[in-house]
Amino acid sequence: MDKHRTQLILAIALVIAAVLALGTSIHALRRARQVSSAGGASADKANIIRFAKDPEMAPPFLLHDINGGIVSTADWKGKVVILNFWATWCPPCREEIPELVKLQAMYRDKLQVIGISEDDDGPPKVQQFVKMYRMNYPIVMATKELIDNYGGVPALPTSFVIDPQGRVMTKHTGLYEYEVYEREVRVLAGLPVDARIETFADTGQIFLKNAANATELPDVDLSGLTAAQKKEALHRLNAEGCTCGCTLTMAQCRINDSSCPVSKGAANDVVKRVRAGQPEPEAPPAAQQPGARPQLQQP
Repeated sequence: MDKHRTQLILAIALVIAAVLALGTSIHALRRARQVSSAGGASADKANIIRFAKDPEMAPPFLLHDINGGIVSTADWKGKVVILNFWATWCPPCREEIPELVKLQAMYRDKLQVIGISEDDDGPPKVQQFVKMYRMNYPIVMATKELIDNYGGVPALPTSFVIDPQGRVMTKHTGLYEYEVYEREVRVLAGLPVDARIETFADTGQIFLKNAANATELPDVDLSGLTAAQKKEALHRLNAEGCTCGCTLTMAQCRINDSSCPVSKGAANDVVKRVRAGQPEPEAPPAAQQPGARPQLQQP
């Protein structure tokens, strides 16, 4: 009897460990994204460059790189900067690194690529990776403050493209083609390029804090609402946290990842409740509030 009970307990423990491991893996894969765009560019608009209409200054920082050198936003003036958040465990990150290396070599007098590693293992592992990939630009280990200042960076890779005046012109989340970055670098560096420039208001596409300024959200049906109802719906969508694990508000999640089925369903449910005149539900538990980074269980 005791033997069977012990076997049952061990079996349950193994199942729990497997579930926790799967959850951790899913979270990591969710953060590693193939492609998404701040400006919403598509393949049929390959020669269109989209920059923020009223770009904000890049949040300043001064940190040591993995070799002990100093990396500071104060040293960026006069060059285009690609600030690339990445990690060694992220497949799309690894795929785009050779292209960033190529860009840095090709435009070294006009461009500075800076890698922000979100690896938890510390500089030694990252140094080995940098050597293996022959990365020719400085790498800084991410801090919570740095990540928060740049909007939370809920997916990797994420790159902020900064002009020579230090303004964040656009953001790319996911794996992008070399030509996309090259066109943007050439425009911002004042070099000739065959492309048309369009501008967009940042309603969360660059800095997620600006999602509160959005009047429309991807795949959220706000049609038929009165002005007061639409205002109430947007207020709720910017106040209620998404439950997909992203730690963002529903509005931020819709803007950051329009493919997320959780925020899509939940956001449209909010709109339905507003349309029906139903009161706002109680706030979710503190662990689900937007802005809190998830605490992943280890298997």
